[in-house]
Amino acid sequence: MPWQQKIGYLLGQPVGISFMDGTGTSGVLCDAYGGSLYIMEYLYQSQFAIKHYSYSMIQDIHLFPGCHNQQQTNGSVVY
Repeated sequence: MPWQQKIGYLLGQPVGISFMDGTGTSGVLCDAYGGSLYIMEYLYQSQFAIKHYSYSMIQDIHLFPGCHNQQQTNGSVVY
């Protein structure tokens, strides 16, 4: 399913976003309008910021997985 079709059920949810340039970000999807996604991202200490990213920058978007099916492997969590 194209990522644009996922937006409706991802609003208000923690998501991971991959960009066309190979980088990515994560945060809570706050809104989508005017050809941009608005993501609440953690900065540091107790500071957060809403950042916006143009649709043209985005390759894909995914809902964070749940934590109930995790396996511990050498201190890492594998899903």
